[in-house]
Amino acid sequence: MANDTPALTLGVALRRYLDARNAAMVTARASLGISDMDARALLFVVGNPGTRPTALREYLGITSAGVTTLIDRLVGRSLVRRDVDPADRRVNRITATIDIAEDPWSALNRFDDDFDVAVDAADPTMVENSTVLLEALTAAAVGARR
Repeated sequence: MANDTPALTLGVALRRYLDARNAAMVTARASLGISDMDARALLFVVGNPGTRPTALREYLGITSAGVTTLIDRLVGRSLVRRDVDPADRRVNRITATIDIAEDPWSALNRFDDDFDVAVDAADPTMVENSTVLLEALTAAAVGARR
């Protein structure tokens, strides 16, 4: 019987990692009842408290109207809040109202948290070498298309 499993290469290993991470995110989003865009926006806001809608729009690559609709939806679900910037009242700041470290919202980070635990348990030299290699290969791949 032929083995249908591709030979393990760095590219295959990275695709398996991405597939596993994406599957975990699909499961998390389904359990939370949120879309991919909502999850990406929420994680960005959690990581960048007090962010401006413009920064969120640029990160997600959507229009101004799209980010307004997205923020309205997240505010309506009480996941984020809009605060007027005290230094410039024309500016809104977006802050998460959920605790990403607590259930059920921790589901969005569970795979990454578990991966970080595995990295911490691995050989530090191997982790450092792998990090340097991955950064260099990613930069080369990105640079090849410019």
